Amino acid sequence: MDASLRTIQGAIAADANLLIVHHGLFWSGVQRLVGHRYERLRLLLEHDVAVYSSHLPLDRHPTLGNNALLARALGLEPTGEFARYESISVGVRGEDTRPTAEIVDAARAFARQYGGTTHTSAIAPGRVTRRWGICTGAGASAETLDEATALGLDTLIVGEGPHWTAVAAPELDLVIIYAGHYATETLGVRALGEHVSQTFNIPWTFIDAPTGT
Repeated sequence: MDASLRTIQGAIAADANLLIVHHGLFWSGVQRLVGHRYERLRLLLEHDVAVYSSHLPLDRHPTLGNNALLARALGLEPTGEFARYESISVGVRGEDTRPTAEIVDAARAFARQYGGTTHTSAIAPGRVTRRWGICTGAGASAETLDEATALGLDTLIVGEGPHWTAVAAPELDLVIIYAGHYATETLGVRALGEHVSQTFNIPWTFIDAPTGT
């Protein structure tokens, strides 16, 4: 999922020459190639491993994307887009009539498969989810909460978010389900790896390197 040192070492151990990741090698613009950044590149070059990173495209893809796949894993059917970022929407939304607690239980079971945990904002007893939205990864933000409110959503499913979002959620009549950044964004790379394997008839393996978030 991440182009981390652990993932690169795992790819080398698996004798891979192509590493597909969601989060790439660089963050926050131009960075000096020293320390751990240099070590990542050194290992890749020495072992002839190419890296392909797909961030937002893999979030929003209708069949291989993190958000569509998370909805499917939780038994939810998307009917629209959500989580606007500049000119595109990376998330999905839809309607349901299940108790919110059932969706939370499904999210907990999902997160456990990837060594993670699920947390939620306050949930009133007997609450039912009627309009939901999903934005994987760091999906709880001022922008997504504003958009959820404008769309009349009552349940927001994300990977993670800052503390204040759980404070604001009850005041917005919103429940936020935090299912884990790593867990919610492993889906896309696994699906893409399987797709590449079937299309080009080449073997693949998933390098599991959970981050604890």
